[in-house]
Amino acid sequence: MVYFETILLICYFTVLAALSFYGLHRYAMAFIYHRHRDKTPTPQKLYADEELPVVTVQLPCFNERYVIERLIEAVCKLDYPREKLEIQVLDDSTDDTVEISRAAVARWAAKGMDIKHIHRTDRTGYKAGALEEGVAVSRGDYVAVFDADFIPQPNFLRRTVHFFNDPKVGMVQARWDHLNRDHSLLTHIQSVMLDGHFVIEHTARNRSGRFFNFNGTAGIWRKITIGDAGGWQHDTLTEDLDLSYRAQLRGWRCVYLKDVISPAEIPVEMNAFQSQQHRWAKGSIQTALKLLPTILRSDQPLKVKLEAFTHLSNNIAYLLMVFLSLMMPLATIVRINRGWTESLLVDLPVFILATFSVCFFYLMSQREVGRSLWDSVRYLPAVLSVGIGLSINNCKAVLEALAGHETAFIRTPKYAVTNKKEPIGWLNSSYIKRLDMLPMFELAFAAWFSVAIVYALSQGAAALASLPFLLLFQLGFLYVGLYSWFQTSRLFRRKPTPAAVSS
Repeated sequence: MVYFETILLICYFTVLAALSFYGLHRYAMAFIYHRHRDKTPTPQKLYADEELPVVTVQLPCFNERYVIERLIEAVCKLDYPREKLEIQVLDDSTDDTVEISRAAVARWAAKGMDIKHIHRTDRTGYKAGALEEGVAVSRGDYVAVFDADFIPQPNFLRRTVHFFNDPKVGMVQARWDHLNRDHSLLTHIQSVMLDGHFVIEHTARNRSGRFFNFNGTAGIWRKITIGDAGGWQHDTLTEDLDLSYRAQLRGWRCVYLKDVISPAEIPVEMNAFQSQQHRWAKGSIQTALKLLPTILRSDQPLKVKLEAFTHLSNNIAYLLMVFLSLMMPLATIVRINRGWTESLLVDLPVFILATFSVCFFYLMSQREVGRSLWDSVRYLPAVLSVGIGLSINNCKAVLEALAGHETAFIRTPKYAVTNKKEPIGWLNSSYIKRLDMLPMFELAFAAWFSVAIVYALSQGAAALASLPFLLLFQLGFLYVGLYSWFQTSRLFRRKPTPAAVSS
C-alpha cells in the first residue's frame, strides 16, 4: 500500500510541476505585457487617398444562413474607395446559405460593388482551400479575411492598410471584441478567455519581438507574403497559425493592433464552443509537430524559440489536466491521511503557481478592456471551472493530433445572437449537433470529484486545503457536461432538417 501511495504521489506531483510551468508562463506574459504595453505600433507613413492600394476582402463561409447577409452588408459599407475594393464571398455551403449569399451579392453588385460569389462543391482543404482558391483569382495586392460571425467596423481597412508602407510587414491583425458578451454565463466566460489571449498574449508577444499568430479573421495579409510563406495549407486544422509562423520564419514582420477592434459573435451553445476549442487545440499541436523542429533549428533568438515552444505546446496542459483529474481524488485521500500541514505546504505553492497565475492573468486582461474589478472578480471561479471542464474535450484533440488522426474542419455555427433579450429559437436550429458520449465522460468525472468531496468533508479540518481544488474540478465538469446534455438532448424529439452540422 505504501508503495502504491508513493508511486501515486510521484506521478501526481510530476503532473503538477508540468502544469506549474504553464502557470509560470502566464506570469511571464503578464510581465512582458506590462513592460511593453506603451509601445503602440504606428505606420511609417500614411497613404494619400489616391495612393491607397487595392484590397481584396475574403469572406469564407459554410452553412451560415443566419449571419451571412449581416457580414456582406458590413463589408460592403467599409469606408474605402469602391474602385480599390474587391469582395469575395467564398461559399462552400450545402444548405440555403448559397441562395441567401448569392442574392445578397447580386443586390450589392447592382449598387456598383465589385463583389463576387464563389461557390465550391468540392470542399478540398476546407477553409484553407477556399482562401487559396480565392487568392489565386484576386486582384488586390492585400487580402483581408473575415469569418461569418464578424461585423467589421467601417474604418477597419483605413486603420490597418497603412502599416504595409513598411515593405517588411506581411500581416496585420486586429483585436476581437464580443457582440454577445452578456448573453449568458457561457458567453461571458468565453469573452474573458479571449480577452486574455488578445489583450495580454498577443500584445506581449508582438511588441517584445516574439512570434504571434493571425487568428483566421479580422486581419489583412500582403498577398506576396502568403505566396512566399508557402500559401494556405490544409495539413493542420489551424491554417492561420501555421501560415503566421511560416511567414515569420521567412523574415516577414507581423503587426498586432490591440486598439483596432473587430466585433464578433461568440458561440452561445456549449457543443459549438467545445467543437471550436477542439479544432484550435488539435490544430495547435499539429502545427507544433509540423513547425517546431524548423523553429528550434533556425537562427531565431532564444526568446523567440522558447515562446514558440510554449505557445504551440500549450494545449498539452489539457492532457496533463485529465491525468491530474484522475489522480487528484486518490492523492487527496493519501495526503489527508498524512496530515493537513503537509497538504497545505504542497497545495499553497501549487495554488500560487497555477491557479493564482490564471486569476492574475485574466484580471489584468479585464482591467485593460475597461471592466470593473467586481465584474472581473465575480466571473473568475466560473472561468477557472470551465477551463478545467474543457480538459476532456481538448485532451481528445491533443491525442488525435499526436496520433496523426485526421478529422474534418468542423466550423462553429453562428445564430446572429447578440444580447440577452433575443429569443432562444436557435435551440431548434439544424446546425446544433446531436448528443454524443462526451458529456457522459464529463459527468462521470464530476461524480468522481463528488465522491472525493464527500470524503474530504467527512475528515473535517484536515481536508480544508484540498476542498477549493476539488470543488473547482467538480463544478467545471458538471457545468460543461450538463450544459452540453441540456442543449442537445431536448432536440431528440424533433426531426432533423437538411444540412445539419458540417462534417
